[in-house]
Amino acid sequence: SVKGEVIASTFDRPADDHTTVAELAIERAKRLVELGHDVVVLLDSITRLGRAYNIAAPASGRILSGGVDSAALYPPKKFFGAARNIEDGGSLTILATALVETGSRMDEVIFEEFKGTGNMELKLDRRMADKRIFPAVDVDASGTRKEEILMGSEELNIVWKLRRVLHALEPQQALELLLEKMKGTKSNVEFLMQIQKTTVGPGNEG
Repeated sequence: SVKGEVIASTFDRPADDHTTVAELAIERAKRLVELGHDVVVLLDSITRLGRAYNIAAPASGRILSGGVDSAALYPPKKFFGAARNIEDGGSLTILATALVETGSRMDEVIFEEFKGTGNMELKLDRRMADKRIFPAVDVDASGTRKEEILMGSEELNIVWKLRRVLHALEPQQALELLLEKMKGTKSNVEFLMQIQKTTVGPGNEG
């Protein structure tokens, strides 16, 4: 189990409650980081937080597409932008979910404001979830930005090789192959060594 706290505001509470709870939570996280702790904040979701600020924030008079007040996007950006590594302190990592393909233009606008701002993007795939394949990840659309900074050249080449192989497969095949290979190894290093030794493709998964 993970030692953590759940800080929540239920859906039937006013928008002001949602925004207040979010602000209190991120300020607590910042204080813990200043004390030298490494903190991870899971936010579900940045979309709903944006909606809440759109209701609660004072009107700026500038309305974007979908009925989003431009001023309503600043507080969620500030929340998300709080993630950092502190010199002589701890670190703050923020993982936030975003709603997509909801049919709401407002949700699209909020998502577009945050798209590309994170270091990592993990896209879930409803088709995989419907088939009860978990974690239901769209492998091709997920990844880490600036991965060349995080990995050595040898490790990076193996990852790119794996990506090319997975890209050539159907989404379900790619996910099942990735899960199979990961279940057969105990660490990232072992997993990558296995990939390096094995040539996998649509006609050869050995």
